Amino acid sequence: MAGKDRKKQLAKQRYERQQARRAAEARQARRVRVVGSAVAVAVIAGGGAGIVALVGGDDGAKAGTNADPTPTGPPPTDGAPKQAISLTKVDLKTDADGGTAECKYHDSQDDQNPPKGLDKPPATAAHTGKVKATIKTTLGNVGVELDAAKAPCTVNSFAHLAKEKFFEKSKCHRLTTGGLAVLQCGDPTGTGMGGPGYRFANENTKGAKYTRGVLAMAHSTQPDSNGSQFFIVYKDSQLPADYTIFGKITSGMDVIDKVAGAGVAAQ
Repeated sequence: MAGKDRKKQLAKQRYERQQARRAAEARQARRVRVVGSAVAVAVIAGGGAGIVALVGGDDGAKAGTNADPTPTGPPPTDGAPKQAISLTKVDLKTDADGGTAECKYHDSQDDQNPPKGLDKPPATAAHTGKVKATIKTTLGNVGVELDAAKAPCTVNSFAHLAKEKFFEKSKCHRLTTGGLAVLQCGDPTGTGMGGPGYRFANENTKGAKYTRGVLAMAHSTQPDSNGSQFFIVYKDSQLPADYTIFGKITSGMDVIDKVAGAGVAAQ
């Protein structure tokens, strides 16, 4: 083979390896882990002891070093909700009031099919204090209170995506039951690998408790990888304090309970 052709072949192979690695990282997106004695030590699609990884793909978790070796509860069930639910609109009830927090949003190459022409949120947060909003779904409305004081850049992003109609007609693609009790939404592709095409860092995680009604961001194992996917906690859950809490449900938990009660769809 001529030297020039050989170089082209090697370049092609290197590109294919990079793409495969990127796809694997994307499949690890929006990881929500469970630790402690409330759940069983289990392996989800490969993984290790001590941390149960619940993911939107075919990956697993690294072994934990300080987990309880004799947990008592059943391993969580993880998959698409049997009772389908989609977001139809997110209405903000509070006008922008001139926040001052400076936010950094970085390009992401891992989001599957991000919307074309979607800009990043403003670099300066638009809200302060409490922000009222309504998440309208195919099963009913869910009222929320967003905390722009403690998570200004997260609320800034959420409000921006709502304004740009990013969430409309998007399925809540993932439900977990058992030791972890969350409904995950915010991915228009419905695959667990979609997002807005940008990423940002965690906020408001110190001492975080994921109790019923909490609204928090999902992210991948990569640093600063918050995007558009979020989860609603419908029953107190044990999670590492690594997921940005940016609000709480104020009404409509019966909508979420209906989805949770129907369980996970058969694989």
